[in-house]
Amino acid sequence: MSPSPITLAELTTSRVGGPAQSLIRAETEDQLIQAVTAADAAHQPLLVLGGGSNLLVADRGFPGTVVQICTRGIDTLQQHDDYTVVRVAAGETWDDFVAYTVEQGLSGVETLSGIPGLVGATPVQNVGAYGADISESLQRIRALDRETHRVVELAADELDFGYRDSVIKRSLHDALAGTRVEHDASPRWIVLSVDFHLKHTGENAAVRYGQLAKALDVELGSHAGLHRIREEVIRLRTGKGMVLDPADHDTWSTGSFFTNPIVPVERTTHLPEAAPRFGAGDGMVKLSAAWLIDHAGFHKGFHLDHGRASLSTKHTLALTNRGEASTEDLLEVARTVRDGVLDHWGIELRPEPVLVGVTF
Repeated sequence: MSPSPITLAELTTSRVGGPAQSLIRAETEDQLIQAVTAADAAHQPLLVLGGGSNLLVADRGFPGTVVQICTRGIDTLQQHDDYTVVRVAAGETWDDFVAYTVEQGLSGVETLSGIPGLVGATPVQNVGAYGADISESLQRIRALDRETHRVVELAADELDFGYRDSVIKRSLHDALAGTRVEHDASPRWIVLSVDFHLKHTGENAAVRYGQLAKALDVELGSHAGLHRIREEVIRLRTGKGMVLDPADHDTWSTGSFFTNPIVPVERTTHLPEAAPRFGAGDGMVKLSAAWLIDHAGFHKGFHLDHGRASLSTKHTLALTNRGEASTEDLLEVARTVRDGVLDHWGIELRPEPVLVGVTF
C-alpha cells in the first residue's frame, strides 16, 4: 500500500483525476483477491484499476482503496489443428498480447492492435475495432464475484455482450433521471483472467472492415497477412491519435469518448441520406457519433475559452487534455458537444468511459 497520496492523473491515460486515499498494486492473483475481499469486508469504496485508459475520476479524487492489477502470464490451455485456447492474466498489456498472437500465427484479435489498457478490461465493454469485437474470440473469463467472494467462470454467452457492453459493465452503474451516476466504482465481477479461442489461419486473416480493406488495398472479405493487418491498424490508429504517445496531447484521452448511438429506425427519418446508418436488428439502427458531431457544428480541436481541454485535432470522437486540464474541464467540453448534438439532431450521445465520482 502506498502511504503517500497518488493522484489518479498519474494512473490514467487522460492524466486527470484527484488523489487516491490508498493504492495497492496486486502482482499476483491471490493479492488481487485478498485486496478486493478486504476492502469489501471493511465496506470501503473500491476502484479496481487496469491501464486507466477508459476511466475518468473526479478532481476531488477517490475516497477509498484503489487496487491496480499488475498480474502477468499467458498460458496455452488447448492446442488443436485449427485453433488454440490461451489463458491470459488480467494484468497483461492488451497490445503486447495482440503482438504475441500475431507472432504465433493465431488469428482473432489482430485488428484490435494498438488499443491501450489491460487484457482484463477488454470483456467489460466488449472492446472492438476494424470489424472485430472481443466477444468473437473470447471463450470464458475467470472472475472474483464480489457478491460471494468466490472465483467463478463465466462463458461468453453468460457475459451477455452487446455493443461496447457486457453484464459486467451493466453491474457498474445505474441511470437516475436519465443521468449516468456512479454508485460504485468497480463492477460485481473482477476479471482475473481471460480465455481466448484463436484460429490457425496460416498467418492470414479475413479483412472485414471497409476502411482497413482500402488501406491494405485488398477487396473487402479477402485475406491479408496478420503482420500486415496489425501494422496497418496501428498506422491508422496513430493517425487518429489513438496510440499512446506522451508527446502528443491528442493521445491524452480515453480514446473515443462517445459511443455510436443505437436508436429506433423511426427516429432517424429526419437525418439526411448522407448520415451513415448500420442495421442493429429489431428495428434499430446504429448511427455514427463522429458524423453527428461533425455535422452539428463541432470541429476537430473544438474547445471552450480556457482551451485546457478540446476535441482531438485528429478526429472529433476523442476528448483530450491539452496539458493542464482537469476532469471537469474535459466534462465541460463533453457536455457542450452532447447538448449541441441533441439540440441539432435530437439524438443523445452517451459516454463510453467509466465515470467515477462525476455526473454526466
